[in-house]
Amino acid sequence: MKLVSTLALAAVMTIGAATTAAADGHMETPVVDGVPGPEQDPYIWLEEARSEAALAWVNNENERTLAVLETDPRFAALKAEALAIFDSEDRIPFVSFRPDGLYNFWQDKNNPKGLLRRTTLESYQTDAPEWEVVLDIDALAAADGKEWVYQGSSCLPPALNKCMIALSDGGEDATILREFDTATKQFVEGGFVLDQKSQGGVSWIDENTLLVGRDFGEGTLTDSEYPFTTRVWTRGTDIADAPEIYRGAASDVSSGAYLLRDNDAVIHARMARRGVSFHESEYFIEKDGEWLQLDIPKKANPYGIVDGHMLYSTDVDWTVDGQTFPADSLIAMDLEEWKANPNGAAKTLVWAPAERQTKRGGAITGNALFVTLLDNVVGKVLQFNFTNGEWVSEPVALPDNATLGIAASSDETDQIMYTVTGFLEPTTLYYSDGSSAPQVLKTSPAYFDPAGMEVEQHEATSADGTKIPYFIVKPAGMAMNGETAVLMTGYGGFQVPRLPGYLGSTGKLWLERGGAYVLANLRGGGEFGPGWHQTAIRENKQRTWDDFIAVGQDLVDRGFTSPQHLGIQGGSQGGLLVGTAFTQRPDLFGAAIVQIPLFDMLRYHLIGRGASWIGEYGDPRIPEQRAWIEGYSPYQMLREGVDYPSPFLWASTADDRTHPAHARKGAARLAELGQPYYYYEDTTGGHSGGVDNEQRAKLQALQYIYLMQRLMDE
Repeated sequence: MKLVSTLALAAVMTIGAATTAAADGHMETPVVDGVPGPEQDPYIWLEEARSEAALAWVNNENERTLAVLETDPRFAALKAEALAIFDSEDRIPFVSFRPDGLYNFWQDKNNPKGLLRRTTLESYQTDAPEWEVVLDIDALAAADGKEWVYQGSSCLPPALNKCMIALSDGGEDATILREFDTATKQFVEGGFVLDQKSQGGVSWIDENTLLVGRDFGEGTLTDSEYPFTTRVWTRGTDIADAPEIYRGAASDVSSGAYLLRDNDAVIHARMARRGVSFHESEYFIEKDGEWLQLDIPKKANPYGIVDGHMLYSTDVDWTVDGQTFPADSLIAMDLEEWKANPNGAAKTLVWAPAERQTKRGGAITGNALFVTLLDNVVGKVLQFNFTNGEWVSEPVALPDNATLGIAASSDETDQIMYTVTGFLEPTTLYYSDGSSAPQVLKTSPAYFDPAGMEVEQHEATSADGTKIPYFIVKPAGMAMNGETAVLMTGYGGFQVPRLPGYLGSTGKLWLERGGAYVLANLRGGGEFGPGWHQTAIRENKQRTWDDFIAVGQDLVDRGFTSPQHLGIQGGSQGGLLVGTAFTQRPDLFGAAIVQIPLFDMLRYHLIGRGASWIGEYGDPRIPEQRAWIEGYSPYQMLREGVDYPSPFLWASTADDRTHPAHARKGAARLAELGQPYYYYEDTTGGHSGGVDNEQRAKLQALQYIYLMQRLMDE
């Protein structure tokens, strides 16, 4: 929503709303609809990302913060250390399999915007692969006069040489799309082009036809500003004349049609998905010219085609045809039977989780299905095949007690690559061609010295008695006197797990300087399956905040640290997590880094893509749900007379997902209260921060200088 419409809506919604002064000094909100308007919120003008006034405010805040942090004598060394890691020439160049080679996207000091390049498997297996540049983003940006950020591509299988390249100006989620030929390494003259930036994407039907879901003008975007219509676009025609084949509803998060292909690139069905909330979807298959809804739970989804079977995944228990499939299980149907009768095909269990198990992701190769699992937050990979009329699985031979992932897989063969990592162990890349156990292919260099460091796992007790596990990486044998500076992080949302992974720049900039690091596995995340997530959403979201606070308190109670030495950090949903923590327990923390956050939860549905997350948090326009939210919304919880831990809020101007407004308004409110704070805004990066390694290194250095000043310096 543009600011003018946001203001207009707010004004309409708050007419006649009664307001009262708050005795405790926190921001009072209207008592009728609960959505603050300009009369209740003096900082709504900061919601316009690029207004003159807002950018002037940003510039002043940046200058103020840099004057304190960038002038610290340690800053230059920290930035140089971070940049050396980000620009390291011997880091692993991760790849994807394509018929014409292995593709990699690479950024370094000479190519800050990046190169799309390719090599052969034979060359990749050497210590110094020979790369062929396919597309130079720096050269393209210079030629176009744009700050292009490469956002991936959609290519026509099986050759994958005709691609629609996605580019965003400055790192936004919204992109333009241009047709590119990887054989000629050129954009196609007179080819498909969508030059108006938009959310959404395309799928190739054939070399002359695309399925397109984009912003087609009025009546084609949801309340969350994602597309909900799909058109079939034929080469040589105007996109405006492309016929619409599917339409969801404006109330959806997003909706669109797509193609169900097998690994031989055969199209078996045209399907559609309505995202009725962030966590709930309805699926359809086009049958006899009509859209037939699949009779599956709203928290279940089509998973893919494996060994002549159509697979589903479900996040809830599903009782159908006299049998119950547990939450998180995989279910199979004969593909031809399913195509003939999508809602009547016989269903068979492929896999169900044991206690404390959950599946993370998967890959379908030429002949098998590979699924990564978490087993009590430890990684495993299983290979599935349909053999002699039944589904059989076997574990892939990879190291124990590590975080495992699938890095790349081939559609045509059983070639597959895995990552193996831990807090102190650099990432290792394993490769298998399917004929033997995976072997080490490449190893990331060590970016810090782990000598004298150790990892422990503990549990904290949350407010309702639930045990919350966390990891701590610390100096071995450190004195339990509460004097160690500890950086604690977490996420706790959207069923996303936070797992042990090589600490890289954190190890170099923080651990080597005597700090400790904590990763909390909070409810709302995905560490223990769908139930771990679903128990801490909407009316129960406070459980996530309670879990994080409980871990912080446990660290103090055990003597690992003390409040003046305990810092917290999180981004996006994690930024909201940190915001709730330091507003609910300001006495427990000595520093708080609030990255690209959600912060004003009574207006979040009007800012960026906030409306899409109502399924996670609730709708502040509904009184009952507003009551869940206003008890923790950090922006409204900032009060006079409370000493907060001088939080460091940072955001990105080009972030069209959470939007910089949240961090801006939090800083403005702290300034109004006379509270010390830091604010910095990256004016070029998107939701993930800096668009190049130089800016990423600067952001890292600023944050660790802040932590050192707050937690380590006397």
